[in-house]
Amino acid sequence: MADPSSYRPAPGQIPDSPGVYKFRDEHRRVIYVGKAKSLRQRLANYFQPLVNLHPRTATMVTTAASVEWTVVSTEVEALQLEYSWIKEYDPRFNVKYRDDKSYPYLAVTLNEEFPRVQVMRGHKKKGVRYFGPYAHAWAIRETVDLMLRVFPVRTCSAGVFRNAASAGRPCLLGYIGKCAAPCVGRVTPEEHRELAGEFCDFMAGRTGTYLRRLEKRMTEAAEEMEYERAARLRDDIEALRKAMEKSAVVLADATDADLIALAQDELEAAVQIFHVRGGRVRGQRGWVTDKVEAVDTAGLVEHALQQLYGEESGDTVPKEVLVPELPDDAEAVTAWLTARRGSGVSLRVPRRGDKKDLLETVARNAQQALVLHKTKRAGDLTTRSRALEEIAEALELDAAPLRIECFDISHLQGEDVVASMVVFEDGLPRRSEYRRFQIKGFEGQDDVRSMHEVISRRFRRYLAEKERTGEWEEAEEPGEAPEETGRSRRFAYPPQLVVVDGGQPQVAAARRALDELGIDDVAVCGLAKRLEEVWLPGDDDPVVLPRSSEGLYLLQRVRDTAHDFAIRYQRSKRTKRLRSSPLDAVPGLGDTRKQALIKHFGSVKRLKQATIDQICEVPGIGRKTAETVAAALAAAAPAAPAVNTATGEILEDDEGATL
Repeated sequence: MADPSSYRPAPGQIPDSPGVYKFRDEHRRVIYVGKAKSLRQRLANYFQPLVNLHPRTATMVTTAASVEWTVVSTEVEALQLEYSWIKEYDPRFNVKYRDDKSYPYLAVTLNEEFPRVQVMRGHKKKGVRYFGPYAHAWAIRETVDLMLRVFPVRTCSAGVFRNAASAGRPCLLGYIGKCAAPCVGRVTPEEHRELAGEFCDFMAGRTGTYLRRLEKRMTEAAEEMEYERAARLRDDIEALRKAMEKSAVVLADATDADLIALAQDELEAAVQIFHVRGGRVRGQRGWVTDKVEAVDTAGLVEHALQQLYGEESGDTVPKEVLVPELPDDAEAVTAWLTARRGSGVSLRVPRRGDKKDLLETVARNAQQALVLHKTKRAGDLTTRSRALEEIAEALELDAAPLRIECFDISHLQGEDVVASMVVFEDGLPRRSEYRRFQIKGFEGQDDVRSMHEVISRRFRRYLAEKERTGEWEEAEEPGEAPEETGRSRRFAYPPQLVVVDGGQPQVAAARRALDELGIDDVAVCGLAKRLEEVWLPGDDDPVVLPRSSEGLYLLQRVRDTAHDFAIRYQRSKRTKRLRSSPLDAVPGLGDTRKQALIKHFGSVKRLKQATIDQICEVPGIGRKTAETVAAALAAAAPAAPAVNTATGEILEDDEGATL
């Protein structure tokens, strides 16, 4: 735990101007990003006596080891830079909203030659027009099915499109008139793109003009006694009206607006957003966040606006954004939204009328979402804190282990030996930092040697990263950013606790590996599966945590996660080996009997050494098949190693791979 006064900038060094600041921990990892109208006034607030700070702020400043800042010209620039740094560094003490579910969108892929209408989830892509989000995917499909009668845009996948084009025949939708069949040339790319544009215009709320146009064409067809065309247009109009009825009219003035409401308590906050287009609620979404920093309603609104519009294209920012409370820098936020949209945006709090009533409805949804979230997690934040404290107490650590790394070894009878490393920070998995290793030094069922190797390799990488970046304290002036970026490197950050899957021997091997590298500030323990005992280096007796202990539950979760991750990697390697084995050349030998042979003998190498009679002992393998297998293995040449064609160097597999 650091003393904030040890890295407090000297008086007069902090400029009295707008800017963005970063707090870093002892490993130069960015843990908090903030912005301020006056850097001097804002940063002075962090260096008060700890008793005067909010508990979360006190935790942040004692975890930090340095602070630096960047001066900008305006508050709008500060807002933009703060958002980009939060996205880049993912600081652990910043508010991070997370969707309470993965919402489906109706998407039109305008970045393709023949745009496609489909359901999409996840991150938004450039060149794709999105509508929604919707509560259910079936609601999107129902709407699209009604609209394809009028806008027969392509909905098929790329594979179906290519197959239809090569066969010269459209799919069923092309035959029944719900697709313009661009795959067989019924329409040109330009005509199909125009059709997709009309579809987007209608979904964006410009419905009245298009309906009046269809009604006029229907009347003209009836006057010209083309009754079949008039009837078809009448049915098209009815289909579009049904699609429009899917969204209830809530604002009579055809407003385009987003309404944002909050529900919060001391630890968490829930955000709900209603997307209103053309006076109708076109979509709804929600986020939940842990309040890891001391933030009020105005700050939460500002963070929500950054999350909602930070990565969106300009056409998704509406003319009006209604919020329960204006951000502290309302003018700067409004200017930022205006720049994102390309035209004026009104950011305000509704005081009366239909918009105020609708915002109250959104607030009720936010309150229900917070209650549901708390019901699901049942005090999970408190539970995680208690678990870390129990682990620290049981292992006699100086502080709670905020970063835990767990290692596990997996193999099949000594073949394909692999290891996994999983990372938990603040009691939660950090999947982006999981690693996997291929044990190359030897083959065999020796988990102790394997554990020693993988711990050595992981921490050699850490020391190499530390050596490469040099001494981090060499910045020329206080507040000056060093050359390194602070991005998460592969093995850059050491844990406070290493957990190994195993007992005394595995723990001793891990401790020995750390001692050989001169690392004495990382604690080690092992969790044995049989009795769930916690083993410490050099102790003859294990530490026994109560079965109801939250600390034991967290250690079990960490250990089981590492075990599952290792098993998946080992199975994938085994599958690749089976697929590329000499057994592939044996005619009539399916996957089931291949696996039976490998399971019986343990490896292809041992299978090659077996006699025909021994091969016949495998269930399902007759003598004729055994002779065929033996002949195929005898004729198979050993696989050549991969070679770098430029240097002639034999290549090896990577030691680790990021998921």
